[in-house]
Amino acid sequence: MGSTALLRASFAVSARSTGRLSFHSRLMSWAIPMVALAGATPSEAQTTPLPEVTVIGRSGQGLQLDDPTSVGSRTGITARELPASVDSVSAEKLRERGDYAVREAISRTAGLTDIASPGDGGLSFSARGFTGNNSVGVAEDGLRLAVAAGTQTYPIDTWGYERIEVLRGPASVVFGSGTVGATINAVRKAPQRQTAVEALFAAGDHGSARVGLGATGALGERTSYRVDIYGLTTDGVRDLGQASGHKLMSTLRFDLQPGLRVDLMADYSVQKPERYFGTPLIDGRLDASLRKQNYNADDSILRYEDERLRGRLTWQVSPTLTFSDDVYVLRADRRFRNIEEYIYNSATGGVDRDFYLEILHRQRQRGNRAELNWRPAGHSLVAGWEVGRIDFQHSNNSPYNGFSSVTLRDVDHGLWASPDPTLPKFQTDTTTRAIYVEDAWRVTEGALLLGGVRRDSTDVSRTPLVAGPSGLQKQIAGTSARIGLTYSLDHASSAYAQVGTGHDPVTSLVTLNLGNRDFKLTTGRQVEVGFKQSLAGSVGDWTAALYRIEKNDIITQSPNDPTLSVQGGRQHSQGLELAASLKPDARWRLEGNVALLQSRFDSLIEDDGSPEGVSRAGKRPTDVPQRTANLWAHYLVGGWQASLGARYVGKRYADTANTLVLPGYAVLDASLSLQLNASMTLRALLRNGADKAYAVVTYGPTQAIFGEPRRAELVAEMAF
Repeated sequence: MGSTALLRASFAVSARSTGRLSFHSRLMSWAIPMVALAGATPSEAQTTPLPEVTVIGRSGQGLQLDDPTSVGSRTGITARELPASVDSVSAEKLRERGDYAVREAISRTAGLTDIASPGDGGLSFSARGFTGNNSVGVAEDGLRLAVAAGTQTYPIDTWGYERIEVLRGPASVVFGSGTVGATINAVRKAPQRQTAVEALFAAGDHGSARVGLGATGALGERTSYRVDIYGLTTDGVRDLGQASGHKLMSTLRFDLQPGLRVDLMADYSVQKPERYFGTPLIDGRLDASLRKQNYNADDSILRYEDERLRGRLTWQVSPTLTFSDDVYVLRADRRFRNIEEYIYNSATGGVDRDFYLEILHRQRQRGNRAELNWRPAGHSLVAGWEVGRIDFQHSNNSPYNGFSSVTLRDVDHGLWASPDPTLPKFQTDTTTRAIYVEDAWRVTEGALLLGGVRRDSTDVSRTPLVAGPSGLQKQIAGTSARIGLTYSLDHASSAYAQVGTGHDPVTSLVTLNLGNRDFKLTTGRQVEVGFKQSLAGSVGDWTAALYRIEKNDIITQSPNDPTLSVQGGRQHSQGLELAASLKPDARWRLEGNVALLQSRFDSLIEDDGSPEGVSRAGKRPTDVPQRTANLWAHYLVGGWQASLGARYVGKRYADTANTLVLPGYAVLDASLSLQLNASMTLRALLRNGADKAYAVVTYGPTQAIFGEPRRAELVAEMAF
């Protein structure tokens, strides 16, 4: 069989996959054609050597305004040209700051705060007044795993990624629904023909260790590869604090002929996060002395497993026309078995535990995205089509009965036990379709007009697997659009203005139920103006953005019947974001950002037992700080670099009445590195150096999740 036939066969296998085969079986179905192509005989593949390619590397420092951005547009324009606010965190910055988790890296960018908990998979953020995985999207190399039950579990670690990009504000034209607040995209490292190996070995407090290995190079004249392996383990700072995880990322690239390329990717990851669901509030307040206590059961379980297979064809038909096609199969299996609610009992001085919960997610997703990029004179025009199918099964032990009491300190954890059996309760079949068009038009030498429109349609079928509520059939659709103008004042300065619309679901569409089947998508509209500039003499870059977002049709209670949930609520947010990276001389480098935000409900009614309910108009949404800031200062002398970082998150509220307060916090981090030679760097990291006790987020109205205490780590980084 020739290489072309083998390639068609591999794509056919992936397209037909239903997710029921084992990961290793599916991996072999891709590996066989990979090996065959890599070893193709002269009769099966052209043997003319490829021309030598010189790669000019970009510095990972600064704001990287002249690098293309994939999170903000599919047209290939740079961050400076994009009429929107975007951040890019390079692998170099990730290493020097010690940000090995995606949530750590993202919380360094302007205006984004970490609000993750084990219940949402460990990935959840607040941005521009909007929160959670149904408003802040997370993607890996431009592809999103569909959100089910508000849960996102991948990508969790930064190893293997070239950079992590953040677009603030609606990104529905590029990524579809669920992105009104922001979108995060982790861009993976690509195969190179020049052989290179990198490694990371780290050990630190609380029995923590991590290892990362990465390799790339050529396999024959037309094939190259990239493999990244990462693992971590820790004993944690509290009882039941053990955590571990590992992952494999692999890419095989075939340059079949000039202008025709195929990438085949296979990834696998397993996470066992710390089984910590928070600490009870004492009379509605945090008690710092309890932050190392854990109230879960001894035999509790928290496990996420993700698998990804993907094929990408890129064909440059002509100098002005490129066709690409992505075929993918994704799988996620998750298990939660925990005691998740803890209430301080003032009468006994102990903690009452309930909500003995066991939930299992079985999620299978497969799909295809085809795209044309046409570049006639003055334009970069993109048109695309997407289709996806998500099969999801939810098992649980609802109604989650069980009760116990434990002491406030020195907890006897006991075992998890529930009188309710864990059974498959429902399954859903969700089909998504989208078409989109986007154009970057260089109207004049100094003016670029970016416009785009996208139409998304989702069909959801829910089937009960036990006696009870009937199933449902539902179609939900939404249209988003954006138009923006960037004007270059000179080669280093640009100003922009844009208007964009987007939409979010009121709940995860994959787990739509009878209670919310009649709700449509919420709609968001943003107006933003901004300025981006590189300073003379390569001193640095700075950006500013001023915006207002209005969101309509959020869930509220009926003014005629407060016990009835309806759409019709409204909220808005407006703010200012500043970011800068400065290098005043060869030794000093300063990086920082600040975000000032006002976010309020314009119309929201809640049921308080009265005939008319209670209005929350004028109140701030939960988990939304009004002020955030980040600062890093780096000092370089010889082979040494000393770095000091500070992160500030302002006061937040944990309820819409704005009575339950989470205090603001400031955390100090530090890094000291020594470059021994061109191949090895030693680094000492200190996180939360002042050992600040602070809450990341509340978990329900009775408990809060503390951030990590002080942690030190020694790291060896190698590159050959």
